[in-house]
Amino acid sequence: MIQLTVNGQKRDVDAPADKPLLWVLREDLNIVGPKFGCGVASCGACTVHVDGKPVRSCSLPAGEAVGTSVVTIEGLGEGRLHAVQQAWIEAQAPQCGYCQPGFIMAAAALLTAKPKPTDQDIDDALNNICRCGTYSAIRRAVHRAAAILGGAT
Repeated sequence: MIQLTVNGQKRDVDAPADKPLLWVLREDLNIVGPKFGCGVASCGACTVHVDGKPVRSCSLPAGEAVGTSVVTIEGLGEGRLHAVQQAWIEAQAPQCGYCQPGFIMAAAALLTAKPKPTDQDIDDALNNICRCGTYSAIRRAVHRAAAILGGAT
């Protein structure tokens, strides 16, 4: 039994400590926003925040998240749309949408660390993979989110 704090709630989970956090979230806690894409931490579809930092949950053993705060796309806005989620809607960033939770989580972490990111900052921090190729819309959405948050770029 391990105890995780996910989206502000302490949760007891009957799962082995070496089970990837992604699968604990999806299978054991029914939190399905983080997606399985590659399983090797390359694509970013599974990105969550662990103590505020973006982490690829497919390669993080759940036991390593014990004692931390895990936030998924479901908890990002704490009951309302986060500025990044609002900007995504305004910019019509997603096409299929599969990769978008990971991009949104990475963008939120970027904007916390760097409120006025340049295009290069965005490209460097958001190294997730989008098969639909919506990278320019994603970049516009990040700039819009920065403006909403008061760090206009």
